[in-house]
Amino acid sequence: MDVTLDTIANLAKRRGFVFPSSEIYGGIRSAYDYGPVGVEMLRNVKNEWWRSMVQEREDVVGVDTAIIQSRQVWVASGHEAVFTDPLVECRECNSRWRLDKLDDPDRCPACGGRDTFTEPRQFNLMFKTHMGPVEDDENLVYLRPETAQGIFINFENVRRTSRLKLPFGIAQVGKSFRNEITPGQFVFRTREFEQMEMEYFCRPEEAQKWFDYWVETRFRWYVDLGMTETHLRIRPHDADELSHYSAATVDIEYEFPWGWDELEGVANRTDYDLRQHSAHSGVDLRYFDQDTGERFFPYVIEPAAGATRTMFAFLIDAYHTEEVRGETRVVLRLHHRLAPYKLAVLPLSKRPELVEPAAKIAQDLRKRWMLDFDVTQSIGRRYRRQDEIGTPYCITFDFDSIEDHAVTVRDRDTMQQDRVSIDRLVEYLEPRLA
Repeated sequence: MDVTLDTIANLAKRRGFVFPSSEIYGGIRSAYDYGPVGVEMLRNVKNEWWRSMVQEREDVVGVDTAIIQSRQVWVASGHEAVFTDPLVECRECNSRWRLDKLDDPDRCPACGGRDTFTEPRQFNLMFKTHMGPVEDDENLVYLRPETAQGIFINFENVRRTSRLKLPFGIAQVGKSFRNEITPGQFVFRTREFEQMEMEYFCRPEEAQKWFDYWVETRFRWYVDLGMTETHLRIRPHDADELSHYSAATVDIEYEFPWGWDELEGVANRTDYDLRQHSAHSGVDLRYFDQDTGERFFPYVIEPAAGATRTMFAFLIDAYHTEEVRGETRVVLRLHHRLAPYKLAVLPLSKRPELVEPAAKIAQDLRKRWMLDFDVTQSIGRRYRRQDEIGTPYCITFDFDSIEDHAVTVRDRDTMQQDRVSIDRLVEYLEPRLA
């Protein structure tokens, strides 16, 4: 891949996608804020996931559960006992590392020392806090490390109120927190992030069929939104990689600038979670099949993706450079559904006779699409700025527009320009931005 991590990070800050959090105080490691352009793209990623996973399906519904839940949720799920990573510390420089992510397990990446690591110890990744004024074990709670458990503990609530029959899914998008030992690669691995998860409940004997279905469906979602298919691959987990709840897991991986890494996981969680919560809570979470009279714990297939990581991958994949009339043009070839702004309205100059009617056009189009209205610098510079944030179409109101009541519409990818009557703009744009 030609694009580097630094190139994307610099573009992200310069164009308002992502800013380092608390930057005026020197920043805080592995925390980022999303700017005016980034927040729009992140919202679009989540909306497209929700569209495909919930809106367009009759067998999936959504929930939004609390970030702070009873400590017993995490005891029952096994997270309190086994949600850990192996931590080693260098005796020479005191840096700490996740052992299973080191290229050389005997060499410190910070100081280069060999055989300087302590014995690995298991480090729990959950953030601890306390509910109420007293900080003791009675009031200990965790910030959720995944959104899935909020779905499992609401399984019966959702099934009953939605009158769902197997197979069916429950989806959620929300914040999760993991106290990563070594976060890095810009927004790829952070301690605070957003997840897009769906738990698909099915009969145990149908689990493999639905596992295969969701692996293929989720892989195609990325390709259908413009991601280069050769930059994606499906990697099954080896037996020693599987989580404590998983009978099978595959990662959909993307070829990032540093190499292949996880974009999304699809796991067969068996009936582990419902059994655990049933046993610990005393509430029967078995499914009753009215047709057969059976009562059993469904199996669960879980597609789980990170919204921030997904946005990052789309940003990398869309980045292109090309020579145009002796100059280098940077363009984000984002699918129009993911682009932060669908349109930019650009009066040719700052003169009121151009700005005022252009502003009226922008106001009318805002009712349908998110757009940018830009009057600063030359028209060429404004085109380049919109190219760099992935805006599919630029609409220029020029001096001829006053007489012919038409505007110039420029395509981001081809740079082709069409003259379109103002009263036909919506008709022209709708099929292109559908």
